[in-house]
Amino acid sequence: MRRSRLAVYVSSLLLAACAALTGAGTAQASQHAAPGGYVALGDSYSSGLGAGSYLSASGDCKRSTKAYPYLWAAAHSPSSFDFTACSGARTGDVLANQLTPLSAATALVSISVGGNDAGFSDVMTTCVLQSDSACLSRINTAKAYVDSTLPGRLDGVYSAIRTKAPNARVVVLGYPRFYKLGTSCVGLSETKRKAINDAADHLDTAIAKRAANHGFVFGDVRPTFTGHEICSGSSWLHSLNWLNVGESYHPTAAGQSGGYLPVLTGAA
Repeated sequence: MRRSRLAVYVSSLLLAACAALTGAGTAQASQHAAPGGYVALGDSYSSGLGAGSYLSASGDCKRSTKAYPYLWAAAHSPSSFDFTACSGARTGDVLANQLTPLSAATALVSISVGGNDAGFSDVMTTCVLQSDSACLSRINTAKAYVDSTLPGRLDGVYSAIRTKAPNARVVVLGYPRFYKLGTSCVGLSETKRKAINDAADHLDTAIAKRAANHGFVFGDVRPTFTGHEICSGSSWLHSLNWLNVGESYHPTAAGQSGGYLPVLTGAA
């Protein structure tokens, strides 16, 4: 009898312990299942231009249901989701038009911005239509801007985000390299392709530094896009499309889901 009572007593302790552990696990799981609000800011690489399936209410902002913010929200069910990223946005546009949803309840913020400030569209237009020397000259002008002016503009955006969302984890997404080098490919010369890739690296380095200085996480998408650049044969980026110039050099739906989404998921 004593052994039986002891066994019952021990069993009850084990059951109580298991219940306590299970309860704790359930509480932790529920916290992960119901995170705070998520706000997605930024430019066309965050809005999803190039991925198709645009939300009609987003108009020229071209917010896509195949963009990485929309995919992340669908997979993680945040308590609220505000998608204010807009095609063509510069740092000033983010400050003026995108920050309203941020609050102390915001748990996650993602953003990509800086490419338009540095003259992304003009760089690509110059490199497509003009000579190698003209392309390199325009890229050098963009790099000079990234060195001299962009850091202050990024600081302004990042400081505003932290002020409005003091408790949020902020993930700053970078930009991919556009081209796979050393392969036969119709279009731009190898000189132009390499210079454009170097410019992407230069921009990412500047963005990563400013993000770190604000205590934000930098999400580097260059590794996930490796092997999927233009000229790779399995590109996750649109090449020049004369029928839809705006989507040129932007991620496809596969680039959003395979290139950007895993980086945000890992960083969030």
